[in-house]
This record gives sequence, C-alpha cells and structure tokens, in this order.
Amino acid sequence: MIDRGSMPVAALDDRELGPFRTVRILGLPVHDVTLPEAVARIHVWCDRAGPLRQVVTLNPEMVMAARRDPAFRAVLEQAALVTPDGVGMTLAARLRGTPLRGRVTGVDLVEALAMTDHSLFLLGAAPGVAERAARALDERFGARVVGTWAGSPRPEDAAAALDRIAAARPHILCVAYGAPAQECWIARYRAELAACGVRVALGVGGTFDYLAGVVPRPPAVVRRLGLEWLYRLIRQPWRWRRQLVLPHFALLAAAEALTVRFGRRT
Repeated sequence: MIDRGSMPVAALDDRELGPFRTVRILGLPVHDVTLPEAVARIHVWCDRAGPLRQVVTLNPEMVMAARRDPAFRAVLEQAALVTPDGVGMTLAARLRGTPLRGRVTGVDLVEALAMTDHSLFLLGAAPGVAERAARALDERFGARVVGTWAGSPRPEDAAAALDRIAAARPHILCVAYGAPAQECWIARYRAELAACGVRVALGVGGTFDYLAGVVPRPPAVVRRLGLEWLYRLIRQPWRWRRQLVLPHFALLAAAEALTVRFGRRT
C-alpha cells in the first residue's frame, strides 16, 4: 500500500491556489495543470462546502465529439477543471505556441485520488468490473471506496444509481459510462448528486477496465510516449472506427496553430 502522504495536497482555498491558465484547443478549454495540482484542487473542493465540481479529462476524440454535439460542448465549457488527457492535446497546445506542462489522464487521476483520505464511489463499466477495480484500489493504495454500481447512462436507470450514491455519501464520484455519456450524465444530475453529498464528479472512461485488469494497461514506456491509443488499438482492433477522428483532429489542430502563430506576427 502506498503512503497517503506521497501525493501532496494543499490545505488552501480556491483563491489561494489561484486560477489555472486556460488554453483553448479547437475552441474548447483545457487547463494547464499537473497531476499534483489537480489533486490539490480536488482536495480543496472536497474539504469545503460548495457546489458540485465537474472534472473532465479531455482527449482528441472528445474534442471532435464536442464539435458535433452542442450539448456536450456546453458541458465542457461549464466544467470546473478540464485536464489534458491524450498526447494529441499536448501536441496541439505546443504547435499553437501555448504548451501545457503535462498530461493528467483518467487512470492517473483516479489512482492519485485513491491515495487521499476522501471517499470514492465507482459507477459504470460492465457488471462486476467496478467491484474488481475497487478491490485493486484498496489493495494498492488503501482507497476509501464506499460504493460501486454498474448501472447505465439511461434515464430509467438513474434512480437506482442515485439511491446507492445517496446511501454511500461519497466525496468523489467516478463515472465510467464512456464519453460523452458520462460527462452529460454528471451534468444532468448535478443537483441530485450534490444532494447525495458528492463534492467532485469526473468521467473516467475505461479506467475501471485498466484497474480491474480487464484491459492490460500499456507499459510505462508506451505511456511516456503518449501511445496508449495505439497500444489499445492493437489489442482491441474493433476500436479502429473511433480512431478515424484522430487524423481529422491533427489536421484541424495544425491549421489552428498556423492561424494563431501567423496572427501573432501580423
């Protein structure tokens, strides 16, 4: 088990921590934040009374989805924290001349939050996966996982999920319904989740699958190179249709970078 003190957090409020620098990539906000800074901010939100804060780990696929879906775009614009998840986000920011200091992925963020004293509820993934992920977090980090439920993003299943969340009263809700369903679900039930005691809610995509061992996590060298998408595509070739948006994202990001850089020179 990892010492909870190994992930630094700050006993500060939002004003003391200050706002994060925002970079807009293809019109969408991304915060220039490191993993320790993200954990520190979430720590503050969990310790202070206030509205529910939504955290989004944004990748290129989500950017392209938001360009097609105004409702999803509105959710991203209203999120309290949007971290760069995916090497495409950091490359796009660098091309613009507004580099980000690093990536904050869903898996890394959940593992870091598991090292704190705040309680978590794991919602989503296939039946049984959240339970296995919870056991893994407990064994590795001594995490306070107070509830799990597979559920689904369908409106008719919301009541069952909310009942379980209300009974558990978690500080942090991790939702693995896949983007954009998980982000829209959090936004839709923001008031109900706040009434359940949730202080911070974040969509985590396939994080539970990684934690539970359903999908092997890429080796560290692959993660450092930002090639998780390629590793997963090789292991799950059925995902190729989803990856078709990546070249389109790259072209749009390059065109935007040229426009931004040319505009600075004129």
